[in-house]
Amino acid sequence: MKKTIYTTLLALTFGIISAQTNVGTTSASFLEIGAGARSLAMGGAYVSLANDVSALYWNPAGIASVVRPSIQLYHAPWLVDTDYYHGGSVVPMGRLGTLGFSYTAITMKEMLVRTVQNPEPDEYGEKFDAGSLAMGMAYAKNLTDQFSFGFQTKFIQEKIWQMQAKGFAMDIGTLFVTDRGIRIGMSVSNFGGKLGMDGINSAVDYDIDETIFGNNDRIDAHLDAAKWPLPLMFRFGVSKDFILPANQKVILSVDGIHPNNNVERINAGIEYGVSDILFLRAGRSFLVIGEQSLTESEIKTSREQQEGTTLGLGINYKIPRGPKLRIDYAVIPVGVFDSITGFSIDISF
Repeated sequence: MKKTIYTTLLALTFGIISAQTNVGTTSASFLEIGAGARSLAMGGAYVSLANDVSALYWNPAGIASVVRPSIQLYHAPWLVDTDYYHGGSVVPMGRLGTLGFSYTAITMKEMLVRTVQNPEPDEYGEKFDAGSLAMGMAYAKNLTDQFSFGFQTKFIQEKIWQMQAKGFAMDIGTLFVTDRGIRIGMSVSNFGGKLGMDGINSAVDYDIDETIFGNNDRIDAHLDAAKWPLPLMFRFGVSKDFILPANQKVILSVDGIHPNNNVERINAGIEYGVSDILFLRAGRSFLVIGEQSLTESEIKTSREQQEGTTLGLGINYKIPRGPKLRIDYAVIPVGVFDSITGFSIDISF
């Protein structure tokens, strides 16, 4: 069974292993942002460590490690006055496995519609908005006491004014824990079809032959927008806990990332915990492809996108006779832009 699952994962990733950087050639880029302040503070090195609700993003197999009904809410003020939200819930069902539900969205404020005829509208003019969302349903199960498998199907939508693109995708993941306590994780995210914009603005009037006078020059026609693939991503990672004296613990985690729209990179993260109450975290992302294989523009883009050191902290608190809370905070460098701060709260009932 495990051999079959790993073979399937490798087959799904075959198409992206040989890809070039392909920067800017995919749709639904919001699917690459990441979810959960804990995981992002550790540099996104989380595919093998995913053991909370944020596993719905990083590795759906990880929700099999959640033993109590849990929810997570994450928010980060994103670039150019947009906001990123991710929410999820996980429901363990004993021997039947574990169910999970996720919601991801990026939103922006309304803006005035500007046209050639009206390039400077007043504040009472027509307005439009734009945004993206994804809704998913996941299932995971511990196939043995060391191996778990999970998958998630999700609906994806991007919208701007009267145009929108819709599609479906799947995430697949596995987790394996060795006899020495080393966790090994693997996942494929956003495996699906292409997205292309469609809507009322695609309807146009068309003149089949402009050289003919008196013919019907207002034939109903439809413009088919180009379709672009989803940001397919393969992750492979390992992590391990190190128990220290005085109720201290250190977790080290490393991931290798291969996307279909950028260069490969390695994410590394560390978490230091005291008494399972206070946690300090740090991480970093490193490019691993040789620049000699890139064009000048690709080198510039890759360097701009390389993130600096991520930092964060977390606090666990058990409400007497109530749920357990975990509040996490992360500072995330984003290339040439200012750093972004993200907050998440986990509630386990």
